[in-house]
Amino acid sequence: MSKTVTLRLKEDTYKLFQKLAQQDNRPLSNFIETAALRFIDDSEYLDSYEMAEIEQNEELNASLKAGLDDVKAGRGEFV
Repeated sequence: MSKTVTLRLKEDTYKLFQKLAQQDNRPLSNFIETAALRFIDDSEYLDSYEMAEIEQNEELNASLKAGLDDVKAGRGEFV
């Protein structure tokens, strides 16, 4: 179910959002919702470069594997 949210914007920000929404041929509320969801998606997930860096970090991967082995063996305490 949709919810209504009140949002206070500076006049110039409102005009910019309105202009961009019109260029995308969508309502202002949909433009803001889509922009917020894109921001969350971009900040929550790793891009391919970050993932490659993690996969190549042998020390990190050894530590993660040791931690997983500890969990499977019932060692340690969840804090």
